[in-house]
Amino acid sequence: MSPPVPWQAQQSSPQQTIEDSTLFTFLRCQRRAYLDTYGDAELQAAPSDYLVKLKGDSAVHRQTVLAEFQPISQPHRHRNNVAASAQATYAMMQQGVEHICRGTVAAVNDDGTIGYISQPDLWIKQPGASWLGSWHYVPLDIKLGKKPKQEYQLTAAFHAYVLAAWQGVIPLTAHLRLRERPYIIDMEKQWPTLLELLDNCKTVLTSDQTPDVFISRSRCDMCVWLNHCYDVAQEQNHLSLLPGVTLNRYRHLDKLGLTTVETLARNQPATLAQASGFELKVAEKLVHQAQAKMSGLAIARTDANRNFTLSPQELPSAPIELYFDIEAAPDQDLIYLHGILVVETQTQTETFIPLVAREPESEATAWNQFQHVVAHYPDSPIYHFCPYEAQTVRRLAERYGSIIDIDELLGRFVDIHKRIVDAVTLPIESYALKHIARWIGFEWRDSSANGAQSICWYDNWLESQDEQYLNDILKYNEDDCRATFWVKRWLANFATPLWENDAEAG
Repeated sequence: MSPPVPWQAQQSSPQQTIEDSTLFTFLRCQRRAYLDTYGDAELQAAPSDYLVKLKGDSAVHRQTVLAEFQPISQPHRHRNNVAASAQATYAMMQQGVEHICRGTVAAVNDDGTIGYISQPDLWIKQPGASWLGSWHYVPLDIKLGKKPKQEYQLTAAFHAYVLAAWQGVIPLTAHLRLRERPYIIDMEKQWPTLLELLDNCKTVLTSDQTPDVFISRSRCDMCVWLNHCYDVAQEQNHLSLLPGVTLNRYRHLDKLGLTTVETLARNQPATLAQASGFELKVAEKLVHQAQAKMSGLAIARTDANRNFTLSPQELPSAPIELYFDIEAAPDQDLIYLHGILVVETQTQTETFIPLVAREPESEATAWNQFQHVVAHYPDSPIYHFCPYEAQTVRRLAERYGSIIDIDELLGRFVDIHKRIVDAVTLPIESYALKHIARWIGFEWRDSSANGAQSICWYDNWLESQDEQYLNDILKYNEDDCRATFWVKRWLANFATPLWENDAEAG
C-alpha cells in the first residue's frame, strides 16, 4: 500500500472515506461498519440507558484527562469541509501549538479514491525533526477501558498513518490513557496489521454486498443494529443463534458446508469431530444443540456408559433452600445488593430478603447482613447462577473480613448454570438465565430489565434518592432469584426419572 498524501481543499471528495471511528467499529464488527455507512437509520434501535451511561462516563473521563494538558487549543472545524478542517489543524501544527484537541488530519490514497480522516482526542507536540520544523506530533486517545485492546492500538496506529502525510515522519509511539493507567503503543509492531486492515476495510466498504450476519452476544448486546441483524439471522436460521457456535467454529463449519441448523443436526458427533478438528465433546455438544433446536426438546447428556452426567448429590434438596443473586456496579467496584430468596420446599413458600447498600459506603454493612442471614440457615444449599456470586463472596470476605467460615459457606454454594450446561442440551439460543427461565415458562415482571439497567437505576437512585429506582432494582433482583429457583426445580424434575433409570440399570 502506497503512503497517503494530504487531502487538499482543491481536491474533489474521494469516493469513500475511512474515519478512525469507522476503523474502530470495523475491528469489532465488519457488518456494523458497513451498516453505519450505508444502512437505513430507521432500522436502528434506540441506545440503551446503559450505553448512554457509558458514553457519559467516557466523556467525564476524557475531560478529567484533558485537564492534565494545559494549555489546550482546538482548531475551528469547518462543517462538511474535511479538507478545510484539516488545514486549520495543520496551521496550528506549523505554529508549534503544544496540545491540539480533536484536531482533524485528513489524507487520501495515491489515486484520490479513498479518504482517511483522523481525529484523536489530542495531538501532542514532541521534539524531533519533521516537515513542520524541529518538532513533530504524536496522537493520544482517551478510553474508558482498562486494557489496551487491539482496536485501541490499531486506531492509534491509524492516527499516526494519516498524520505522516502532513508532517513527513511516522511517530514511533502513540499514547493511550485508559481508566487506570497510561499506555505507550509501539507503532512498528502495529504497522503490518494496520496496512492489511486498511485494505480489508476498503474492500468491504466499497463492496455492494453487506457482510454476513453473525450474532455474538458479548459483542452485539449493546449494538443499535442488533434487532435488525437478529431478524436476519432468524430468517436464515443462522448457526450463530446456537450456543457454542463461536465465529472461529462457524468458519470451520462453513468450510464443511454446514451453514444451517438442519445440516448440522444430521451429523454424527464423531464424524464432525474428525472432519472439523473439534474435540469430540465440542462436536457432540454442537450436534446435540442443533438437534434440540430442531425438535424443541431437551436432550440429556450421558457419559461413556450411557449414564446421566448429573448425580443427585450435585443437585441437593433440603427443607429450606436459598437462591442468591448479586447486583454490582463494576465501574465503582461496588456490590450494592445481595438478594436472597428463601424457599420452604414442602409448602413452596417464598420469602425474599434484599440486603441493600443504600449508599456505596454501606457495602460492608450489606455484606455483614448477608453473612447473618445465611448463618441462620446452616443446612441450606445456596443456589446461584454462574460463578460470579461465589467469587464475589470470597472477595468481600478478603476486603471486609468474615464472621463465618468462608470455605465452609462456599461449600454450600451450587452453581445451577454449570449443572444445566453439564447435564442437558436445551433448544435455546443462549444459556443465560433469561433464556433458560423463559423457555421453561418463567417471566420477569419487567421484561426489559437486566443487569445493565440495574446499574443505571442505582446511579439514578444515588443522584435523586427516588425510592422508585431502588424498588425497580429489588423487583428485578427478586425475579432473578425466583428464575434461578424455577431452573433448579425444572432440572430436578427432568433428572429424577433419569436417576431412577440409572439406578435400575445399575
